[in-house]
Amino acid sequence: MLIPFLIPFVIAIFLSITMGGSGTAPAFSAAYGSNVIKKNLIPGLFGLMVFLGAITGGKETAKTIGKGLLSPELMSFSIVSIILLSVAFSLLIANLFGIPQSTSQATVMAVTAPALYFDSLNSDKLLYEIIPTWFVMPLLSFILAYMAGKYIYRPIRKRGYTISKKINNSYILKGLILAMSMYVAFSIGTNNVANAAGPLSSMACIELNVAKNQYLQVLILATLIVAPSFSIGSSIFGDKIVQNTGKQIVLFGKIEAVIIAFISASLLLGASLIKGIPTSLVQLNVGAIIGIGVAKLGFRNIFKKTEVDRFFIMWIIAPIIAFLLSLFFTYLIDQSGLLHIQ
Repeated sequence: MLIPFLIPFVIAIFLSITMGGSGTAPAFSAAYGSNVIKKNLIPGLFGLMVFLGAITGGKETAKTIGKGLLSPELMSFSIVSIILLSVAFSLLIANLFGIPQSTSQATVMAVTAPALYFDSLNSDKLLYEIIPTWFVMPLLSFILAYMAGKYIYRPIRKRGYTISKKINNSYILKGLILAMSMYVAFSIGTNNVANAAGPLSSMACIELNVAKNQYLQVLILATLIVAPSFSIGSSIFGDKIVQNTGKQIVLFGKIEAVIIAFISASLLLGASLIKGIPTSLVQLNVGAIIGIGVAKLGFRNIFKKTEVDRFFIMWIIAPIIAFLLSLFFTYLIDQSGLLHIQ
């Protein structure tokens, strides 16, 4: 039984590597786009802050993924392996195209598939909390960034502060941008690590007959396995994705970078701590980037001169792939009698 039990952990590490690649963009694209940090320094700093966020604030989101959608009694090692593998493949496709993708949305859809198959889906949680958040949060990010760009950034720009060498070369401003990037990575830790750690924790409790009051300890151990792999993924995939998001959408100024990072990270952190909702920081970040870009260049220019449409297409495709793969493998394993549900 040891080898089958370890399979989900191996897949979780693979998934975490792909999540690290996808998550690098929303964390450090703003800082990289404004030339504050070198690419080779990003993976280590990113991994450290993700780990801290997961340990200190990732519990509620992990519970949502591990218990809130699918009955934890169904989280056998075969089902958890299916969920994690489906998400990993969908994100790998997005990473190969250099498109930052929502790990949270792919994971939720991968969990939804076996939940529907076994008629065990918590539809209220999915339909009335999670899905509305997916639509409202990116729109809110866009609106806040657009308003900040119009009423804060543009007046500052008119006064010449944005082109002032004294201000732009200030160590205070550079430090603030770096702090915001670390804040974003911390927020990723509170949300995205749960995509792997949540199912692993529920599975370990079921397979090892761990008492419910010891769930938190199991979750911490799962986090210690999952979180460090984000840094590896950042090293492998982060370069291309940071280039796409940081350089190809809109050229950032340093003040813009602070606005983008603060808005996207704050919204995600709120979703993680208040409701434990798995939410896409990638989409929050791109929403803020587009909001600033529209305030700066106008709607027509930002959508004509960039590759934003490629992002939207992949955001739709990847969660569907995760859902279909998870549903197919669940059916296949069920028919073969290998589900091993207790």
